[in-house]
Amino acid sequence: MTLVLLTLYFIFQSFIPIIFGNVHINPCRGYCGNLTIDYPFALQSGCGHPGFRELLFCMNDVLMFHISSGSYRVLDIDYAYQALTLHDPHLSTCDSIFLGGKGNGFVVEPWRAPYLNPVPDNVFMLIGCSAQSPLFQGFPSKHLPCHNVSGMGCEEYYDCPAWSIVGPKRLGLSSPPECCSMSYEAIKSINLSKLECEGYASAYSLAPLRLEGPHEWSYGIRVKYSVQRNDASCRACEASGGSCGYDTGEVRPVCLCKGWNSTSNCDSVAVDITTVAAID
Repeated sequence: MTLVLLTLYFIFQSFIPIIFGNVHINPCRGYCGNLTIDYPFALQSGCGHPGFRELLFCMNDVLMFHISSGSYRVLDIDYAYQALTLHDPHLSTCDSIFLGGKGNGFVVEPWRAPYLNPVPDNVFMLIGCSAQSPLFQGFPSKHLPCHNVSGMGCEEYYDCPAWSIVGPKRLGLSSPPECCSMSYEAIKSINLSKLECEGYASAYSLAPLRLEGPHEWSYGIRVKYSVQRNDASCRACEASGGSCGYDTGEVRPVCLCKGWNSTSNCDSVAVDITTVAAID
């Protein structure tokens, strides 16, 4: 009986590498609430792409996105379209308008700018900006920076119920207008303090057809992310059984392998990178 059990044990042991040998468990993959955090993002230092380091934090199962303008809740990460959907608690919508300059707006650090930008179809509607705002300097009566984005803008936004409380001034009939809509690309920074604005709304459309009105818009900030042509090297790393990370000292991409790290993949010669924790 003992001999039979020993024989079965050794047979089972011999099959373990065959069954599990090709299964790659990624130690850099994380979870927060119902969201999966995968490359290029990570919750652990040394994991993911260096352009997104110290960006995401999980607090009580709520994923937070932090940049220089403030913290936002992450509602969704769309890995197929490389986009994140963010929520600012002081973002104005069709049902409520927040004034007092409490909103975050959207400002990224210069070194992070190549990796993160609101999508072209995202409209920012700046509310209650002063006549001295940099938006209107040089053309205070023409309001040249104000324009619709993908069929969304202030003229439509004025139809929202929230404006019945604030009392809008129609675009073109007041100087400056009570609301000025534009794309992020137009000014590269939504800084309410520097722009001297009281609040803002942000909306985006994922539908290919024009929506009926502002009550159908999706309110939030839709941000496109880019890994700057580093996808191929990461795929090669993962194909060799490694996980994509970066050297926390020199802030350069590396492949985290089992017990060591590589500048390319786990099939290459090991390199001495002591600042990145290797896979246990």
